[in-house]
Amino acid sequence: MTSAELTIAEVVERTGLTRHTLRYYERDGLMLDVDRASSGHRRYSERDLGWIELITKLRATGMPIRKVRRYAELVRAGDGNEDERLALLRAHRERVRMQLDTMAAYLDAIDMKISYYAEAIEACESPDSYLISPRPAVASVPG
Repeated sequence: MTSAELTIAEVVERTGLTRHTLRYYERDGLMLDVDRASSGHRRYSERDLGWIELITKLRATGMPIRKVRRYAELVRAGDGNEDERLALLRAHRERVRMQLDTMAAYLDAIDMKISYYAEAIEACESPDSYLISPRPAVASVPG
């Protein structure tokens, strides 16, 4: 094993993914071509780590497995399909931007409620001030 090759255990440690996930990515066609040692054990390169990082980000931003697989197929096929790769990534970027806009609107609503409660609390000198303030005398009603 050369210094550029990493075992699956080392990749697990560096990426935070599980062995199962890495094997699944390879089995399901999401990985590029992972080398194997003569023993059959996977040997990952820094290039593989970069690819894992990319597909992890694509998945974390909601790209469906089938789209990640298609992107991997295009990359494995080599030059000549860059237009399709670009279209796939641009479409995903647009979906992510729409999700971010929606989340920003949700965050604005939360911020509005926080401001409301902060102002309401600030308007009171203390939520328990009625406990320590002298109470006005209650006139007794003749019975």
